[in-house]
Amino acid sequence: MRNFTKKRILVAGGAGFLGSHLCDRLLSIGHEVLCVDNLFTGNLENITHLHDHNNFEFMQHDICLPLHVEVDEIYNFACPASPVHYQADPIQTMKTSFLGALNLLGLAKRLNCKIFQASTSEVYGDPHVHPQVEDYWGNVNPIGIRSCYDEGKRCAETLFFDYHRKNQVPVRVARIFNTYGPRMHPNDGRVVSNFIVQALKNEPLTIYGDGSHTRSFCYVDDLLEAVMRLMSSSETGPINIGNPTEFRVIDLAYQVITLTGSSSRIVHKPLPLDDPKQRKPDISKAKNLLSWEPTIALEKGLRSTIEYFEKRLKNSEEIQPPLVK
Repeated sequence: MRNFTKKRILVAGGAGFLGSHLCDRLLSIGHEVLCVDNLFTGNLENITHLHDHNNFEFMQHDICLPLHVEVDEIYNFACPASPVHYQADPIQTMKTSFLGALNLLGLAKRLNCKIFQASTSEVYGDPHVHPQVEDYWGNVNPIGIRSCYDEGKRCAETLFFDYHRKNQVPVRVARIFNTYGPRMHPNDGRVVSNFIVQALKNEPLTIYGDGSHTRSFCYVDDLLEAVMRLMSSSETGPINIGNPTEFRVIDLAYQVITLTGSSSRIVHKPLPLDDPKQRKPDISKAKNLLSWEPTIALEKGLRSTIEYFEKRLKNSEEIQPPLVK
């Protein structure tokens, strides 16, 4: 590989959905990977296939505590990212966002190495600007049930840029929009995994609200391509990473039913507090600065994700027989 320099790279949250895919990708191009995870939402099954890899090391550790290692780059994906998980222990979520970022930034400062922060579209809250651009400051409730995550990630961004300005730490910050794919947690409460699991079990698909609220869905491979381009660039960010194609939630539900061949029906429940009604990234900066835009269509990505959940549910014997009508 031309001009390749092998690095030892720390992936915090490396046993999670996105982190485990990043570990795969970094190892595939020849790097050493130190995967750090406290397994609060991470899953050892996501990295079992890597345990015998000569360049892979796993460390069970909570980044709320200092970490004394030697690495060349750091990716921070460590934080519960779904409402079900981050609301289960909101104080721990805030601690992970703030103390985790603080500890990893301190490590990056000592090692004088690049550090990536997986921020989120949730920093925009329930946006008044649509689509969302990076210079929009957001509309966030600071004391709501989602605030532990929204404000935690906003605070982490503040820390990253203060470390950059004050200590010249080379930071990279990406605001990640809805991402889906294999290794999503089946009970994480996200709309894609919820719909697929419910459809495979022939259970009613639960839509919160009337289904007219919108989301944009980026497949994990597209997402990580952008992340690695940002890390290898000279840009600090923040840069939106996501798929700008917007879908109504109810349309996603019908598409999942069709692709799974499910007999599921749709049921409606009240919209959760502070749930954003629109979510769509403006990815002009990613296009211009990283020469990146997503290439994987929703149907193709859904088929791959459905295949993953089919295998997982069959292995755990959780598939239910079709409902008799």
